[in-house]
Amino acid sequence: MEEDDLFVPDIQYLVFRKCPADWRLKPHHVSNYDITYIIKGKARYTIDQTLYELSQGALLCLPEGVSKAAFTYADHPMHCFSVNFILKNTAGQKVDIPFPHVNDVGLRNDLIRLFNDLVYTHTERQAGYGIKCRGLLLLIIHRLLELTVYNTNASDEDYRIQKAIRYITQHYTERLTVKKLSIIAGLNAAYFGVLFKRATGLTVNRYIAATRVQKAKNLLQSGGCSVQDAAEYCGYCDVFHFYKQFKSIVGVPPSRYIPKGGTRHED
Repeated sequence: MEEDDLFVPDIQYLVFRKCPADWRLKPHHVSNYDITYIIKGKARYTIDQTLYELSQGALLCLPEGVSKAAFTYADHPMHCFSVNFILKNTAGQKVDIPFPHVNDVGLRNDLIRLFNDLVYTHTERQAGYGIKCRGLLLLIIHRLLELTVYNTNASDEDYRIQKAIRYITQHYTERLTVKKLSIIAGLNAAYFGVLFKRATGLTVNRYIAATRVQKAKNLLQSGGCSVQDAAEYCGYCDVFHFYKQFKSIVGVPPSRYIPKGGTRHED
């Protein structure tokens, strides 16, 4: 499975299942690719004639042709996400994913959120839901590869940092503080600052400045926008402070990005 390949998933079946006490899965051979993530309760699975006692945090990733049967326990009925899909590359060829058949990845908030988003999007079927579903499933596949194959396990704290980064991207024109972003991430301000720099390589304030400068650079390059206009649009009250930060981050003054004949501000 090449990392630089482009993959197109096609969901055949998707469910969040709360099993009744007498739930059973009759023996059958898996079609397409089948992923089950148990988040509560217990179940006994028979995979290619091998028995597995599985509980919350267990992950089943079964390729086409594997035999599967299962039942849950009446005193601990299983709750799980289950998705069956076809995965092809852009040439239309089926792709194999090097997942182990059975693994214990634990209960992971980021993974549960992705599955919840996928089920909700697939159920609601709002405009563009197919594109979003494919994107969410690819995120799930990539996360599972991190956990089971690549051994690059991102923590729940990293997910909280990503939440703050998304907020910065959407609200960069507003007044942003470390305290406000730490609250959004659900972390102590000092600890948030440490984790943020570990994840991005930048302090929070430097990352905010870099985001604003990048947006301003795009505005200037598009034409019809002065340096002062770009500064104000991107959240700067002081154009000279903007100029200083822009040159510090990019290495050249903002006027360099105004197309010839556009509106310039004196450097």
